Amino acid sequence: MNAQSRRRTFLKALAGASIASIPNTGEAALLAPISKRLKTSLNAYSFNAPLMNKTMSLEELIDFCARIGFDGLDITGYYFDGYPTVPSNETIYHVKRQAFRKGLEISGTGVRNDFTIADKDKRKKEVQLVKNWVEVAAKLGAPVLRIFAGTQKNEGIPREQITDWMLKDIEACVEYGKQNGVIIGLQNHFDFVQTADQVIPFFETIKSEWFGLILDTGSYRIGDPYKEIERTIKYAVNWQLKEKIFVEGKEIDTDLERVINLIKLSDYQGYVPIETLGAGDPKVKVEALLAKVKKYL
Repeated sequence: MNAQSRRRTFLKALAGASIASIPNTGEAALLAPISKRLKTSLNAYSFNAPLMNKTMSLEELIDFCARIGFDGLDITGYYFDGYPTVPSNETIYHVKRQAFRKGLEISGTGVRNDFTIADKDKRKKEVQLVKNWVEVAAKLGAPVLRIFAGTQKNEGIPREQITDWMLKDIEACVEYGKQNGVIIGLQNHFDFVQTADQVIPFFETIKSEWFGLILDTGSYRIGDPYKEIERTIKYAVNWQLKEKIFVEGKEIDTDLERVINLIKLSDYQGYVPIETLGAGDPKVKVEALLAKVKKYL
């Protein structure tokens, strides 16, 4: 897809996003199946502090997840020593075998990329970073690699221009993911992409079964977050189900039952990774959140 046709497609999707129909949760919802293939997973960022300061190892995290009853674990790339350099095969396969022996699957991994950088040569390095970790994800057996849009402000550069180069970069990553059997998941992270109206055009422009949304429930902070989730759930290939959500600018407890019911009414099946943030013992917080999520799953 060339830049001109890519822009036309994106702008058309952008115009349609704001009037996109919301899934029917009325009469049709009564006919929705109750049983879904939904499995629990933990996003390792819940243990960011101990993992980064080396008071907890990946092996210890795997043991913890297995002990309290998770089905899977999502390990972001920067928890491997030497990131962003890819780990050795020995390291990758050690983690993979450890998870297997504990009955856990690796539900995903991710990188800390930025496609809003204006410098084209620097963006090429960001694309290569994603490609490198696509290969790691394939070796780990992780079906999804999480990426971000980016955080650069780029004052003076139109959003449409930034979007053009971002779409091109994402398309290159998606194609490489396809070649390696790894889905590229773009996370709504309250940076360049903040709302459903901004999320939807990406997936209406890059229509590939190897591209989807990492639906971050805590990063829809404009408007009604539950409606934003509902509008974008059909693009989800993985989740970050957080204990807190933002309503009218205030951080409050997530209505887990409501979110999980939305998932059950959608076509989504697979992992629902959870993530806890903020103060407190992550082991205590994670175990408490898992118990609540299991109640509704």
